Order: sequence, then C-alpha cells, then structure tokens
Amino acid sequence: MSNTVIYTKPGCPYCARAKAWYADQGIPFEERNAQDDPAYRREMFSFNDNDPTVPTIVENNKLKQIGWEGRG
Repeated sequence: MSNTVIYTKPGCPYCARAKAWYADQGIPFEERNAQDDPAYRREMFSFNDNDPTVPTIVENNKLKQIGWEGRG
C-alpha cells in the first residue's frame, strides 16, 4: 500500500496534474474518488477540516496539501 493518497473527483484538471506529477516523480500513490464514494469523502474531510477542494493530498496519514498549483 502507498503512503500517499490523492483524493480526487472525475474530470478535475488539477487532480490530473497532481497525479501526473507524482507519476513523473516515480512516487507511488493511491487515488480515491471523493466525489463518488461517500466513505472516501468523509475520510478526506477528516484530514482537511471539511474542505471540499480536490485534490487533497495525504502523505503518511498526514495532510500535505489541498489543491494543486504545481509541485507537491
């Protein structure tokens, strides 16, 4: 299992950029669809204080970043 989780929603260009950056860096991650899976949404909210912004990136079970403007 990866130590990095990226909470996403379908069609999100920022999510796609974040996933591409992690893939390009060779950093394994698990993608979790926070829009379509209520359990993943609740899980994301537990890390980011109920902020619906995606991507939300969690590393080693700690919030790393909300949103994406470039590098992680």
